Amino acid sequence: MINGKKVLAYIPARSGSKGIKDKNIIDVCGKPLIAYSIEAAKKSKYVDRVIVSTDSAQYAEIAKEYGAEVPFLRPSELATDSSPEMKTTIHLMQSMEENSKDLDKNFSIIIRLQPTSPLRTAEDIDKGLELFESKKADTIVSVTECPVIPLWMNTLPENLSMHNFISPEIRLKNRQDFPPYYQLNGAIFIAQWDFIKQNKSWYSPESYALIMSSRRSVDIDNLFDLEFVRFLIEKN
Repeated sequence: MINGKKVLAYIPARSGSKGIKDKNIIDVCGKPLIAYSIEAAKKSKYVDRVIVSTDSAQYAEIAKEYGAEVPFLRPSELATDSSPEMKTTIHLMQSMEENSKDLDKNFSIIIRLQPTSPLRTAEDIDKGLELFESKKADTIVSVTECPVIPLWMNTLPENLSMHNFISPEIRLKNRQDFPPYYQLNGAIFIAQWDFIKQNKSWYSPESYALIMSSRRSVDIDNLFDLEFVRFLIEKN
């Protein structure tokens, strides 16, 4: 709870990953991947409950072993590669409301923690919630500094020509001439419960950025990312 507001953290963990089989429960230095997000949420000073949204009974049992609640399984139609993330969020919120008989159990704040960001810490979550309150925000979205200046990027034609790949004025500048650019890291989304219900979006004019370090922003999308995270954890 923060400033009298109850906080629900939820971790979406569908089964059936194609890039890495059973990615969300794959072993990462002795623990299933999902355990890192559960443990970070449970260590938060402000999070009241930690819920895992999954379509898998196996995933549910693993999540419970590490202290999360799994009060229901997600419908299979919300667990495909193409399922919109927001529909999963809304399903969870509606299910929690329908199963809450005590109005005092209602939540004011919802946090989404994707399990593929295992290096995110309880301190990151708490900083996000404190920023959320200080800004009186609709939402907080975590970002990290871009490793490459976006103005140095472009698409390529079929013949791979570099003509006009970078504009002439950009070519003349050094990296130090650019301000920092930031990118979404997918680690933390925080929102007013009612804002999500009404707007079905994590973004608004009153959304603010939580800046995280690049080390804690690694998102496991492929085998290289997985091995990199294992290396970082082993090297502390």
